Amino acid sequence: MQVGLFTVLLSQLPLEKALKRVKDLGLDAVELGCGNYPGEAHCSPALLAAPGKLRDLKNLVADHGLAISALSCHGNPLHPDAATRRKFLDTSRKVIRLAEKLGVETVIDFSGCPGGHERDIRPNWITCPWPPEYSDTLAWQWEKKVIPFWKEHGKFAADHGVRIAIEMHPGFVAYSPETMLRLRAAAGKMVGCNFDPSHLFWQNIDPIEAVRILGSEKAIFHVHAKDTQLFPSVLPRTGVLDTKPYVREPERGWIFRTVGYGHGAEWWAHFISTLRLVGYDGTLSIEHEDSLMAVDEGLAKAAAFLQNLVIRQPRPKVWWA
Repeated sequence: MQVGLFTVLLSQLPLEKALKRVKDLGLDAVELGCGNYPGEAHCSPALLAAPGKLRDLKNLVADHGLAISALSCHGNPLHPDAATRRKFLDTSRKVIRLAEKLGVETVIDFSGCPGGHERDIRPNWITCPWPPEYSDTLAWQWEKKVIPFWKEHGKFAADHGVRIAIEMHPGFVAYSPETMLRLRAAAGKMVGCNFDPSHLFWQNIDPIEAVRILGSEKAIFHVHAKDTQLFPSVLPRTGVLDTKPYVREPERGWIFRTVGYGHGAEWWAHFISTLRLVGYDGTLSIEHEDSLMAVDEGLAKAAAFLQNLVIRQPRPKVWWA
């Protein structure tokens, strides 16, 4: 297992300096933002038309002793506004082709969220089954939008030998193990998840049990290392569907934290061991969205914390088996 970094956090640095920073932290891999919500952090679909620059990028990463764990283009390819949808989808397809040329097997994306009907221009995330029009809308979304799109898009990725790792994120149709597996059943085995425990904590989904559920289906392609802190004194007032801005920390029921600041080493050791238990031996990619801690300090603390816990060597053959 490796520890890596989602380099959008270092997007203010040129690639070579960002890679040096990653190496100085003692990390093993980089996840590169390639457009859509993460922006083009050190990598761009425009490199498809510049094979020399693409080769230079690949060599530069290797020269720093690093691997590329994934390319990320989190977007909303189901957006109800046609122009917005085309932009998200065009980037996603280009990044899949870019991954193919770079020899990177995983592209990270969101599942997307359509509108509530054909005339909508804003996404409509359904969170409850009643009144009945909500259930009707949810059924329409999956039958008319989600499944047809992901069957086609999953095939596109498979045709290019690339896996799509969906980050389970509220606000999109795949936000839980159940919805993730429903999407995978429609899209095929080249669609799995980018497992980010921070989005499960506040939904009251146990990430470790979720690893077991998704791992049993071989559906974990990539992992983000990000934590969440819950505030039991505030949650009775706000509930978990807290829509206040993240920077209003004292008023929120939960906030994102650097790993170790929401849950301690014992929890993260259990999480890492469970990933190994289900056969995951990829990258834990640090993502920093902690509004209480500066990026440089958060990265340093996260890197040191995970390096002390990650299991690097292959599983042993045990004499008592």
